[in-house]
Amino acid sequence: MSEQSISFGNPYLSTGSSSVTHIANVPDNDMADITRLLELWRNKYPRNLLRSAFYDAKQRFNNLGISIPNIVAQKAGVVVGWPQKSVRALADKSVFEGFETAAGADNHGIDEIMRMNELETDMSEAVISCYKHSCSFLTIDYDPDDNERILITPRSADWSAALWDNERRRIKAALTITDSDKWGNITAFNAWLPGRNYACMKTGYGWEAEPQYNRLDRVAVVPIVYDKQMDRPFGRSRINRALMNLTDMAMRTMVRMEASAEFYSVPKIWFLGLSRESFQQDTWSALVSSINAISRDINGDIPELKQVSQASMQPHGDMLETIAMLASAETDIPPEQLGIRLANPTSAEALAAAENQLTRTANRQNRMFSRQLLNAMGMAVQLRDNSPQPPDLTGIRPLWAPTREVSDAARADYYTKVAGVNGDWADSDVGLAKLGLTAGELQSFRAYQQRMKAQRNIEQLRQQRMNPQDTEAADGSESESPAGTAAAAGQGVQGLPDRP
Repeated sequence: MSEQSISFGNPYLSTGSSSVTHIANVPDNDMADITRLLELWRNKYPRNLLRSAFYDAKQRFNNLGISIPNIVAQKAGVVVGWPQKSVRALADKSVFEGFETAAGADNHGIDEIMRMNELETDMSEAVISCYKHSCSFLTIDYDPDDNERILITPRSADWSAALWDNERRRIKAALTITDSDKWGNITAFNAWLPGRNYACMKTGYGWEAEPQYNRLDRVAVVPIVYDKQMDRPFGRSRINRALMNLTDMAMRTMVRMEASAEFYSVPKIWFLGLSRESFQQDTWSALVSSINAISRDINGDIPELKQVSQASMQPHGDMLETIAMLASAETDIPPEQLGIRLANPTSAEALAAAENQLTRTANRQNRMFSRQLLNAMGMAVQLRDNSPQPPDLTGIRPLWAPTREVSDAARADYYTKVAGVNGDWADSDVGLAKLGLTAGELQSFRAYQQRMKAQRNIEQLRQQRMNPQDTEAADGSESESPAGTAAAAGQGVQGLPDRP
């Protein structure tokens, strides 16, 4: 399928340009699915943009208009980055390292497909996008410049849409936007259907499609989903409504704190019995002057000075701490990692418990990601081989970096204790992974073992050539003792007796 490059000149798309009613070379039944996909994308796009704005700290300041003047609200910049923290804290625990093949034999060329697509890094992008928008996608297709190469491409939800097949529990149809003009109008998109794809492009005569057929019995798109539910097959976002509202509350608290700080830094002073004409200097010069003096009035009275105590900053800090605690409960991130110093610091046990909750979530997500990675790799192998049946990937599993940081001493202690009762486990991939070896380090270690084994075999052959008689005696083919003697026959009841 020919693919247009995604335009980065305009990050926003025009929803009005998605009203497409006819595409040349597309049958009516497929056109109905494409129309539904475009309508679905059009309905979801505003909320996806809003979540992207919160993630990038570019959302509009939500002023309630009660205590913050509009002139202050218009100049307020976003200083609370909790939405991005919520996404990255969990995404950093899903580090894809590759595939483990059965008995170390890669009969399907999976490592080559993964290496050509840089899937280790692309999967991280897909995970971040899915936590941001609730889902992302991996599309599997032929390289338009090389049909022997298979492309596995991550797709963001704000430029994609998909329909779900409840009966088969997989994607029924999908759409990915691939190009737009400088005004944000959609000029190209791909439609993905079972056994066929359409590369749709806008020309001077309307919309045209270039069909491409394959031997897959399903759509060549897999979903990467966060918190999939029966009623929400495409999951939900980590930047949910509660977190967005808490972020707005924290922003308003910070702006009120900033405004209070301006008054807090300058004491409020009142002069009773003094006219405005008595002030010849500007306010700042009067405040920083070493000596200030005011003469008596015409009646000989001295003006009276009153200083009003400023409001305390403590209530703002207490409110921000309360909001941070709510955000911590919503995201499973300790308050200290949200930039808040609590009056009562969290204990080490509480921090470990909060980390365990996020770790359990990451482990569950990695299991679901693994299933979709295997589905994507199976379709990639089937497309490359042009086979009518999907390949048997039994014994192949994705590898993920540990979701929990464990000290080297704790790993060594655990490894030593288990290896002491199970020697086979000690030299297995599972045991070495528990020791802390990454997939790359494990592969390097296995290669080192093979080199050492080959070197020992060569050394053994060299020794056999240098001492051929000892080798023959050890094999039992020849003996230095003459036949028929006691030395040759052995001792005991079955040996020959010594003769005088």
